[in-house]
Amino acid sequence: MGDVTMIGLGEMGGAMARAFLRAGHDVTVWNRTSTKAEQVMTEGAHVVRDVLAAIEASPIILTCVSSYATARALLDDQATAEALAGRTLVQLGSGTPQEARDMQGWVLEKDAQYLDAALLGWPRQIGTAEMTILVSGDTATFEAHRNLLGALAGNLVHMGEPIGLSSTVFSAVLSYLAGRWIGLCHGALICEAEGFGVAAFGEILAQQAQVLGEDARHMGEVIEKNEYDNPESTLETAGNDIIRLMQLSREAGINAEFPVFAGELFRRAIEAGHGAQEHAALIKLLRAGEA
Repeated sequence: MGDVTMIGLGEMGGAMARAFLRAGHDVTVWNRTSTKAEQVMTEGAHVVRDVLAAIEASPIILTCVSSYATARALLDDQATAEALAGRTLVQLGSGTPQEARDMQGWVLEKDAQYLDAALLGWPRQIGTAEMTILVSGDTATFEAHRNLLGALAGNLVHMGEPIGLSSTVFSAVLSYLAGRWIGLCHGALICEAEGFGVAAFGEILAQQAQVLGEDARHMGEVIEKNEYDNPESTLETAGNDIIRLMQLSREAGINAEFPVFAGELFRRAIEAGHGAQEHAALIKLLRAGEA
């Protein structure tokens, strides 16, 4: 029996298989298309013919496929599911906290152990100090495999035993990134319209990384403590600036969808009476609209 099996050899899965190999582990791999498996085989991995053989090859199996549903479909025939007994399955695909809970229930029914993990980083960062992997699940199971999983990330974090925690944080980070990516692209449109280099714009943002990180930490504390008063800059001040982006977009003849969306949220928050509070008081408007 080898050390670890990797099911799914996309950009992330392939990077993880290679990180295990660099760390000196005996690695078995399986991928739906054989080309990627053969590439990893030249670096020392054992390629097997099917998912059943992949599970039987190792005491711990990592799945890195497109979704929980895809992982379940790969494992959900009688022989394959029965082979999980006594082993540990680590799921690394994107999904929701409820999907993680459902997957755990299914795995435990097979007399296997389950860890749910989320990747915060890019394939090029796998196996480096820059990579963060969040893992949820049984503490003893995590500790039993800590050293092995540590080959994948310099920052390996056990979130706790509630299995949905890793997916919760991943989803929250993704929500933040979605707004950030859209905002960056709209900023790039502004720069292009005014003849300023977009690469230089990106460099300015990079130089502000520490400030932006401190702002994220501060806003998280503000929301958790429900303390929105005495801001350095008010929601109204920021909101009026954001609303003004709609004017800029019209004048520059560029797409205005993002400033219209953001400006409308800030306008409604100001009209609801939150204008003198922290920017994060915007969450009060979002909570009010939850229903």
